[in-house]
Amino acid sequence: TAGINLVFPLGIDLVRKIDMRTFTIDVPKQEVISKDNVPMHVDAVVYFNIFDPVLAVVKVADYAKSTSLLGQTILRSVLGQHDLDEMLSKRTELNTVLQKLLDEATDPWGVKVTAVEIKAVELPDSMKRAMAKQAEAERERRAKVIAADGEFQASEKLAAAANIIGKEPVGIQLRYLQTLSEIAVEKNSTVLFPLPMEILRFFEGQVKKGKAD
Repeated sequence: TAGINLVFPLGIDLVRKIDMRTFTIDVPKQEVISKDNVPMHVDAVVYFNIFDPVLAVVKVADYAKSTSLLGQTILRSVLGQHDLDEMLSKRTELNTVLQKLLDEATDPWGVKVTAVEIKAVELPDSMKRAMAKQAEAERERRAKVIAADGEFQASEKLAAAANIIGKEPVGIQLRYLQTLSEIAVEKNSTVLFPLPMEILRFFEGQVKKGKAD
């Protein structure tokens, strides 16, 4: 026929348009039992793109669904090999492991997995309460350690002060008089303060010394 004609080679049944931009798919919540036998529910998100449209069409019927299903399997398998503490404290490392494994598995499909991120780790209520009690006990332990350390340092300083005062008895008398002076500055109407005999002896000695001079 006249004009421009589009001729398809034999063997082409249909034309599929493949979007090669980055996509995200949610991995539904998976029931996982950790290495230390803690049951939980974990979900994640997968970031991927198509690097080979031909493989994405020829090698797999639905690359997005297949990637999601494979992500669920790998998520359960990897997390089941780790303790709860590792899941909570080493999430970045686990994300990297998940990304590498899923990327290797989807490579034959022309799918490039760029990132996998664990979204949430949901624990049973009983486990949450147990962890809260453990955290409270740890806080109390640290508070006691800090208090004990403070008392130890204070006792060391008191011992050092006692040693100095033992060598210089006049020092305690001067400290006593300084305390009286500080109380007087506060303008209290009446102050009752015990007067140690050492102070009286100190002044008595000073008087006798003056008379002798």
